[in-house]
Amino acid sequence: MDQYWRGRSPMVLLALMVPAIAYAALLNTFGTLTGTFLFDGVIGVGLGLYICSHPVSNAIDLLFIDHRILRQGPGDDHGLAWYGLNLIVMCVGCFVTVIGLTLFLS
Repeated sequence: MDQYWRGRSPMVLLALMVPAIAYAALLNTFGTLTGTFLFDGVIGVGLGLYICSHPVSNAIDLLFIDHRILRQGPGDDHGLAWYGLNLIVMCVGCFVTVIGLTLFLS
């Protein structure tokens, strides 16, 4: 059994964007989730770092475990769409983290 099944699933990566979109939409609609910007910022930073952790885990697997960067062979079964999805999820996670960090300054 592959121990990295959660991180290598495109559905998991797509599902990680749902709470990010919900967090941003709720902040845009209501202005605050908990009543204080400090706690909203903590939620945003924690959520953003968790979202970023899955694409980073996939990148570490790519670099160190799979050695696919060094071997340019047919062993890469994910393709450019997989790496593009990881990049999109990473950008969404960074965006949520930045939103959380800006709430600390409010």
